[in-house]
Order: sequence, then structure tokens, then C-alpha cells
Amino acid sequence: MKLIIAIVQDKDSNRLSGALVKENYRATKLASTGGFLRAGNTTFMIGVEDHQVEGVMSVIRNSCKVREQLVTPVTPMSGTTDSYLPLPVEVQVGGATVFVMPVDRFEHF
Repeated sequence: MKLIIAIVQDKDSNRLSGALVKENYRATKLASTGGFLRAGNTTFMIGVEDHQVEGVMSVIRNSCKVREQLVTPVTPMSGTTDSYLPLPVEVQVGGATVFVMPVDRFEHF
């Protein structure tokens, strides 16, 4: 058995949730916050049998797309900010960060 932990951007959350339900995969959704952009994320915890891992990975790949977004960098913590002029920077957001871990024991009460 495996535990899949998928961290996705909130914009992809509903699409992924619906796709997992459609494919009969059960998941637990947790609200989380990303460190880099400090934006809302959703973390999915999905328990599956070993042979189901690739099916779940396919659902995640098809539901969570990478896209470009303009963000304004945060003010530097050190030094003077008199000459600091934050300009928007284009970064890639979205997609998914996925961890697959072995499960030694599972019980449902």
C-alpha cells in the first residue's frame, strides 16, 4: 500500500478533486499555504494499493497544469529600501508536488 501526498495550487484543487472522485479514488483534502508565493494550496492525501499509483499520478498530471503568473517580489529584509523598486517577475505556478510513500499499516475504524 502507498500514501500519495499531492500539494496543488488552490486553482487546481476542485478539478483534481472531481477527477479523483470520477475515477473512484478516495482522498482527504487539507488547506495549506505555500512558502515561496505565500499563496493558498491544497494538500491531498490519497491511500492506494501499489498497482493504483500510476493511475492516480495520471489523474494528477491531467488535472494540475503549470502556468505563468506575474508576482511582485517581497521587500528585502536587510539594507535600505530607499533604492529598492519591486518590479513584477513572471514565475511558473501550478502543477503539483507529489510524494509517494510506503504504508506499513492501515486501519479504518
